[in-house]
Amino acid sequence: MAIFSAASESLPVVSGNRTRPPRHLADLTASQRREVAVSLGEPGFRADQIARHYFARHLDADDADAMTDLPAASRAALLGALLPVLLTPANVATCDGGDTRKTLWKAFDGVLVESVLMRYPDRATVCVSSQAGCGMGCPFCATGQGGLTRNLSTAEIVEQVVAAARVLARGELSGGPARLSNVVFMGMGEPLANYATVIGALRVLSDPPPAGLGLSARSITVSTVGLVPAMRRLAGSGLPVTLAVSLHAPDDELRDRLVPVNRRWPVAEVLAAAWEYGETTGRRVSIEYALIDDVNDQPERADALAGLLTGRLAHVNLIPLNPTRGVSWQASERRREREFVRRLRSRGIAATVRDTRGREIAAACGQLAADEADGSGHATG
Repeated sequence: MAIFSAASESLPVVSGNRTRPPRHLADLTASQRREVAVSLGEPGFRADQIARHYFARHLDADDADAMTDLPAASRAALLGALLPVLLTPANVATCDGGDTRKTLWKAFDGVLVESVLMRYPDRATVCVSSQAGCGMGCPFCATGQGGLTRNLSTAEIVEQVVAAARVLARGELSGGPARLSNVVFMGMGEPLANYATVIGALRVLSDPPPAGLGLSARSITVSTVGLVPAMRRLAGSGLPVTLAVSLHAPDDELRDRLVPVNRRWPVAEVLAAAWEYGETTGRRVSIEYALIDDVNDQPERADALAGLLTGRLAHVNLIPLNPTRGVSWQASERRREREFVRRLRSRGIAATVRDTRGREIAAACGQLAADEADGSGHATG
């Protein structure tokens, strides 16, 4: 399939009344990248060289001088066509002794998205956004409160990951240089509502250089509130990523309130699709459960959750609620949290409480974007 001319690749693409991000090498197949190079009068392998710089060395257009294997005379044109600027840091905050860094990114059209890089003793994980905002409307989520602005492009998602790998490689977090080991799609947005683009990003992240970043698919986690048809498509994609289901309640009455899409796909249907995913891929399913004081943390709900998961290849990831503005709900008291965990484990259910990172820098997804929007006096979209 023919692609746009190289001159147009570095500019936003207008479709109807909507503008798409500039075309980036992460949006293109290897052959399409080479076509761009050839259209500039360069041999096709120049595109492979640039892709290797981007994915293996984590360089971008600002590092042009380090790409010494590219002809100096054509370097700017090649990089403009294949590595246009997609995301610019609007705010960067660190905490946890330098182990956690949250970046608020501004896209070409001014929308704001967030990623969080977290370093642990045994791994380094980046949490990325797949949409600017979110249309799922979960009332305890800062992103859900703001609504959906637009889907991100494949390259906008990949760029969040490459930027995190760059920070680690350059030793900009505490502990010196390191390699990125894990990616979680748990930032802004519902990944499976942007299905084709997210699948494209997953393939780029897992393909070896120069095609992609070369991460193991097993080190990537994709979360969903339970879009059942897309869960089934993901199971057949051949990408053995970890599936994380944001359940948050074991019963339909409460989950209808906490996760409005439950009215379309109730608990039983969501879990059936999750177990199908586990059987198809051989991967353990992660059940995400935000503990909200006196809302979903009662002992009887722990027992009900255990009943749903008994005998299944699943792990419960309990998340202390990160309070957001406009919501009176709070995280569960520690004694209630401990009792919830005890009841799950007594039934043989693997359960852990997520390490709370970045509270002092508004690290819950959507909080930093909301703060920035309020400070500037206008919305993010």
